[in-house]
Amino acid sequence: MQIQGVTIEDTFAEAFPMTAARAIITAATPGWAEIAGRTMTGYATSVIACDAEASIERVLPPDETPDGRPGVSILVFAFSRDALEKALSNRVGQCIMTCPTTACYNGLPLTDKTIGVGSKLRYFGDGWQISKRLEGRRYWRIPVMDGEFTCEETFGTTKGVAGGNIILLGDDPTRALEATEVAVRAMRECPDIILPFPGGIARSGSKVGSKYKALRASTNTAFAPTLRGLVESTLPPEVECVYEIVIDGLTLESVERATAVGIRAGALPGVVAITSGNYGGKLGPFLIRPHDVLNRY
Repeated sequence: MQIQGVTIEDTFAEAFPMTAARAIITAATPGWAEIAGRTMTGYATSVIACDAEASIERVLPPDETPDGRPGVSILVFAFSRDALEKALSNRVGQCIMTCPTTACYNGLPLTDKTIGVGSKLRYFGDGWQISKRLEGRRYWRIPVMDGEFTCEETFGTTKGVAGGNIILLGDDPTRALEATEVAVRAMRECPDIILPFPGGIARSGSKVGSKYKALRASTNTAFAPTLRGLVESTLPPEVECVYEIVIDGLTLESVERATAVGIRAGALPGVVAITSGNYGGKLGPFLIRPHDVLNRY
């Protein structure tokens, strides 16, 4: 299959289940909401070495937030509800509560699979915290130095999908990066997904395992241009650089749709081929095939 002269390889991305939550952060201004969101999602690229994978999902206008203020929506993914609860409560406490004028709300339906966030952070109020129940939900108001920090007590969770990916092989580093940036911008318009790596792009794609026993993952030698000729490589001789876009989503459909959007948008000059990374079906149960999703979406 080709799109605008770019080969779309007949392979698959291998994704796996994770537990996800959505946090709605609001602030007095869009700028402070964005600062809070970017700070809260720092060092959250991969669960290989981070407590969670997280990123800003989208910017929210005041008419889409619980308190009528500017906001951002954040998606956070972890391997279990316990891990997600710890990561989210720590990040909200250290990065949202500390940020001027902010508040934090749950962005998913409440079911029997919930985690505590405000219920843990309320103790920072040192006994002066106040709770209020509105429409069946409880909120905590915690006194801070610019007034009060409001945080919803309980957050809903859902089973999400992580590890979807597309990999762009470029014969010109500058144009390949520009094409990858175009793909990222298009994919970020898709609902219910995040691209957790810096700017949505990973240059240090990894493989499972390492020659060093202490490492869970190491550089993906098959996609490293400088190792061509030294290791078994999947790269054509003209490829000079490789960029990967990793996709996490609330549903398999959302990840598949973003995959199709990214492939079409990234098939630009400077890109020789677009493929996906997998581990022979041993890593996760969700096999996302570029040819299939392009025919479907």
